[in-house]
Amino acid sequence: MPYVVTRSCCADASCVMACPVNCIHPAPGEPGFAEAEMLYVDPHTCVDCGACTTACPVDALKPHTALTPAEEPFLDLNAAYYEQAPHPDRTPLALVPPQRRLPAGELRVAVVGAGPAGLYAADELLKHPGVTVDVLDRLPTPYGLVRAGVAPDHQDTRRVTELFRAVENQPGFAYRLNVEVGTDIRHEDLARAYHAVLYAVGAPTDRRLGVEGEDLPGSASATGLVAWYNGHPDHQDGPAAYPLDGERAVVVGNGNVALDVARVLTADPGALARTDIAGPALAALRDSRIREVVVLGRRGPAEAAFTLPELLGLAALEDVDVLVEGLPEEPDGDASPKTRVLAELAARTPVPGRRRIVLRFLTAPVRVLGEHRVEGLEVTRTALRTEDDGTVRAVPAGDGTEVIEAGLVLRAVGYRARPVPGLPFDEAAGAVPHEGGRVAPGVYVAGWIKRGPTGFIGTNKSCAEETVTALLDDFEAGRLTAPAEDGATAARTALRGSVGLGGWQAIDRAERAAGAREGRPRVKLTDREALLAAAGGGRTAHTHLRPAP
Repeated sequence: MPYVVTRSCCADASCVMACPVNCIHPAPGEPGFAEAEMLYVDPHTCVDCGACTTACPVDALKPHTALTPAEEPFLDLNAAYYEQAPHPDRTPLALVPPQRRLPAGELRVAVVGAGPAGLYAADELLKHPGVTVDVLDRLPTPYGLVRAGVAPDHQDTRRVTELFRAVENQPGFAYRLNVEVGTDIRHEDLARAYHAVLYAVGAPTDRRLGVEGEDLPGSASATGLVAWYNGHPDHQDGPAAYPLDGERAVVVGNGNVALDVARVLTADPGALARTDIAGPALAALRDSRIREVVVLGRRGPAEAAFTLPELLGLAALEDVDVLVEGLPEEPDGDASPKTRVLAELAARTPVPGRRRIVLRFLTAPVRVLGEHRVEGLEVTRTALRTEDDGTVRAVPAGDGTEVIEAGLVLRAVGYRARPVPGLPFDEAAGAVPHEGGRVAPGVYVAGWIKRGPTGFIGTNKSCAEETVTALLDDFEAGRLTAPAEDGATAARTALRGSVGLGGWQAIDRAERAAGAREGRPRVKLTDREALLAAAGGGRTAHTHLRPAP
């Protein structure tokens, strides 16, 4: 009875380490791990021990006899991976790297960013005796996109926070939340207060479409909408920014964020009310008039940016029709699994009266239309052209344009990082230049600010391992400067009143208690002042910036 990965998992490889027969791949260090949409169980090697289920932080593994009808496609998906990548050279057991024996004395590290990349980095550092870590974040709450970016109907994915709670409770860990580097404290002061500063600040902005009318009211960022319905305190403009009074919305871009947005905008508000969706967003969605969401992709179905697990989840929706436009009438026998699923969706008969999601390919935006607010989107058909280097590009097909009437247009064409004060920045790549995570001895990067907005939650674990290896190599080689007392003093002054672990735990308790009263996982506090009030006495954070002996 093999176990099966049943969705786009967090891919942090906890299951890989737990498996006694090394039957889950790709594993960290193997080709394709960094780009993997999910991990896969080899049905011929699995011994049905269930260790992977216990280790999985997001409950993504099940025995094949326990699969629901919606999960059954994942059984073939897991097996098909090993037909293409059998991993004949795999070791009998997963390998655990040895613990470092660091030079005598304490290693103090500041990690800037309390999302998955920052907390995985803190975890890697704290595996070694003598290391202390202060984790800073500009928000009063940790967990980054796990809290503010995962769709509320994906509650299982949020269970990865249980791993982060274990990290928080390790000796040597401290939070410094509600602190912004560059505003509350300078990079130079941090660098003088710690042996090393590791930035894991993510990619908090979005890419632009670059078309006329993009700044009209009703034309907005999908990432901003995601932050709004997830309760991010910086994105609470609500219906003023994301009007829901029209019957159609258009999402430009067809990655996983686009599918998340389409699902949430067409979801039954009663079902959303059982999640941790932000209260103001839930109220607005109850009054929403949207009946259709059109998801546009410039290229064809084979090049779609969304992952196969997310597409399978969309196909399993029971109360929303999923339609497909721009699919070849006769997919060839070598069509990808993604294209085959799309072909099955295209063959379905719509049910009158249902809300619908339309996946439309080979279509590009030309202009956002409207005088005082969005009234529609002018689009053009595209065709695919293969360049000499093998890159497939979308080019205008020369068929003129058409207008899609809509009251809301959302761009979902990718995240983008912002420059970090005091660090170099590559505008073209949207990332900080580095070598294996090392910007310079004493300054490091991990996560999206390091590699760009690619990968999944668990990808940050192997990314953090690489960066921490570089940091510890520098420490062992004597390339790091010991903290200066004047730097530590300046940092203690600048960070006074920040939110510590106790403050975050008080916020967490308050949100969970409010959720329990409403039969929900939590009711998020969406106002910064309300968050700080809930933090209470935890505003005085514990720190490892002790005076020098």
